[in-house]
Amino acid sequence: MDPVAKAIWFIEFHSGDSVDLDSIAQFAGLSRFHLTRAFGQVTGYSVMRYLKGRRLTEAACALAKGAPDILRVALDVGYGSHEAFTRAFREQFGVTPESVRAQTRLDSLPLVEAFRRDQSMNVSIETPRVEKGELLLVAGFAERITYDNIASIPQLWQKISAHIGHLPNEIPGYAYGVKFNSDNNGFEYLAGIAVSTFEGLPGEFRTSRIPPQTYAVFIHRGHIATIRETMKAIWNEYLPQSGLTVMDAPEYERYGSSFDPRTGNGEVEIFIPIQA
Repeated sequence: MDPVAKAIWFIEFHSGDSVDLDSIAQFAGLSRFHLTRAFGQVTGYSVMRYLKGRRLTEAACALAKGAPDILRVALDVGYGSHEAFTRAFREQFGVTPESVRAQTRLDSLPLVEAFRRDQSMNVSIETPRVEKGELLLVAGFAERITYDNIASIPQLWQKISAHIGHLPNEIPGYAYGVKFNSDNNGFEYLAGIAVSTFEGLPGEFRTSRIPPQTYAVFIHRGHIATIRETMKAIWNEYLPQSGLTVMDAPEYERYGSSFDPRTGNGEVEIFIPIQA
């Protein structure tokens, strides 16, 4: 069983217990940081958002079937009071527990179903090269990305594309997609280009200073639309079995001459920071 599958099983089996990210990561055999990245890539949810969604979905099902005691339902899914449960329920579904019980219907609610992996989507990962990266300065456009809105990343690339070749102090040759400030809910994503200094940049630009770091460098081949499947395989399959220790540091994609931005086809290098 792969680490994300272990985490999902643990959540499903203990959804009514007092569990936290540390206990889930320990069961999955990964660090908090590694599990967060792998879980988000595979499921599109943060770990704790998935846990909350599953708990409240189970509660909604019980209420729709006519559960007479709302506090009992709340306690069964891990909430200690009627008030805390109602608040979380409204945040998740936009309605009260009482209304769901009265309507006895779930078809209008954004339920979080138990995640099932599609094994047909598995990809083969080539053994990465390991290299020491030098100081990298990247400038471009950035946005906070959660695991369920990764589809907004292409908009950042559309914005930066008009500036490539026209920035002061630009270092030509590559474009970079940098992920930094990762937490349990997502990460900052910066689509940009390398520069020798941050001086003279347009005011709306964001920057990222990436210090020297050792990386495992993976290759994604094919259309860019399938890069998420490569990311899933890297984080959930290759890295947990590799013996490599992933560092909590910026990671990035590097797009060079072997990638055609007009068609989205080609090769992309994926730099994952590891312990030297």
